[in-house]
Amino acid sequence: MFVDFHCDTLYRLVDKGTDFFERTEERHVDFPRMKEGKVHLQVFAVFVDPKFMRKNAATMALKLIDKMHEIIDKSSEIELVLRGEDIDRIKSEGKIGALLSIEGGEALEGEIALLRIFYKLGVRAITLTWSLRNDLGDGVEGVPDAGLTSFGKQVVKEMNRLGMIVDVSHLNEKGFWDVIEISEKPVIASHSNAKALCSHRRNLTDEQIKAIAQKGGVIGINFAPQFLKDDKRATIEDVLNHIDYMVDLVGEDYVGFGSDFDGISSTPEGLEDISKFPKIVEGLIKRGYTQEQIDKITHKNFENLIKKIL
Repeated sequence: MFVDFHCDTLYRLVDKGTDFFERTEERHVDFPRMKEGKVHLQVFAVFVDPKFMRKNAATMALKLIDKMHEIIDKSSEIELVLRGEDIDRIKSEGKIGALLSIEGGEALEGEIALLRIFYKLGVRAITLTWSLRNDLGDGVEGVPDAGLTSFGKQVVKEMNRLGMIVDVSHLNEKGFWDVIEISEKPVIASHSNAKALCSHRRNLTDEQIKAIAQKGGVIGINFAPQFLKDDKRATIEDVLNHIDYMVDLVGEDYVGFGSDFDGISSTPEGLEDISKFPKIVEGLIKRGYTQEQIDKITHKNFENLIKKIL
C-alpha cells in the first residue's frame, strides 16, 4: 500500500480535458494505474498556474476542486478524505482516498475568508507558495531574505486552528523557518529531497530536514530527476538513495513519497508512472529495510500525520 502526497493530475485533466478513468500515455496518474500501483491514498494538488497569480487565482483553484468532486461523483471507489478517521475506513472498504491540497497560496487572493471556504469545499492542505512570491511569502525564486508576510503568518495560524496541513515545499528558507517557529502542529515538505545529494534550490538542507522531523512532520520524496541528481539522469536507485539519506539523518518515521507525477516532464528510469510504486518496495527490501520500516515509509508516516492534524 502507498500514500503519495503530491501529483498534479487535476491540472492536467482540466487543461487537456482528458478522462481520469481511462488509461492514457499522456499522464503518469490515472485510475487504472493507481490500482496497479497499490496507491490507496493520493493527495491531488490544486495547482495555481503562475499566469493566474494576480488574476483569477481563486477561480482556477475552484475549477480544479470541481474536477476532483466530479471524479468522486463518477466512482464509488474514490472518496474524499476530510477527517483523520476516514483513512482506515476508506482503506478497509477497498477504496482509494483522495485528499485535496492547494499548491500556491495565491489562490486565497489575500482573503482569510477564502481559506475557510476552501476548507468547506474539502481542501485539507496548502503548499504556501509555489516558487514565486505571493501574498503569503516568497518561494525559492523570490526574495531570499524575505520571510512570511503578516498574512502568511495569519494563514498558518488559521490552518492550525482548522486542522489543515501546512506544506513548506517551494517556500524559501527564511519563510521555512518562520513556519517552523509559528506552527503549533507538525508541518510537511510534500515533494522535496535532500540538498546534500542534489544541490537543486528546491531541496532541503540537513537542518531543514531535522527541523521537520523534530516537529513530527514528514518529507515526501520527489521523483523529478533534477531534484534527485545534479546531472538529471536519475533512476529508481536515486530515489532509494534519498530515502537512505533521510532515514540515516532523522530515522524512518519522517519519510514518505510526494512523486510530483504529472507535474514533471520526465521521470526516473524504473518509475515511469504511478503503477511502478511497488518497485520501490523491492528496492527497499534489497537494501535491508524491515517490513515495519517499509510500511512506515510507504504509507504509515503520512497516514499518522493526517490522522493527527485533520
